[in-house]
Amino acid sequence: MAQTSALTVFLLSPASCGGTRAHMLLKSRTSPLTVRLANGGAPLGEVFTFMSSLYFRGKLAYASRFGRAYVIAPGRGLLPADMLIRVDDLRKMADVAVDEAVPAFRDPLVRDASALARSLGPADRIVLLGSVATDKYVGPLLEVFADRLHFPPTFAGRGDMSRGGLLLRCARDGTPLDYVPVRGAVRHGPKPPKLPPLR
Repeated sequence: MAQTSALTVFLLSPASCGGTRAHMLLKSRTSPLTVRLANGGAPLGEVFTFMSSLYFRGKLAYASRFGRAYVIAPGRGLLPADMLIRVDDLRKMADVAVDEAVPAFRDPLVRDASALARSLGPADRIVLLGSVATDKYVGPLLEVFADRLHFPPTFAGRGDMSRGGLLLRCARDGTPLDYVPVRGAVRHGPKPPKLPPLR
């Protein structure tokens, strides 16, 4: 019997649903994306890309190239990047603090992470594309996935824009990053050299 190749599941950290660009999106009267949010919905990944710009665009492009993507959605747990959301959904996400101490954030995340863990094969891997400097979502995810939770060590010390640019380059070139388990890893590091401009 042919063996099924191992799956890499990427968990994308959320965009700021209460930030400046989110407010712009909700208040705009001319943005086509706002119109879609109000009439039938728009894909979660596209909405978060607008709000987070290069960083989320890089995470989504990379995850789509090398595996399966789920987005950490405040108050909603883990959602597919192509799930349609509406204005009310975005407003509700903005009301939930991204903090492991907040049950409205933690409980749905643990619920969906646990369901995902039960569906994984023994060789499948979970990779967090997001900051590991704090425990705001690392804590609940480690509780569920333990040593199966990985991250790219090159993220340590990088800012959001640098991570986004790096991920876009890797997706374009078809070159995946190395991953290490989050537990026991160095989660802080010196700032790496600046990346050359994207062509």
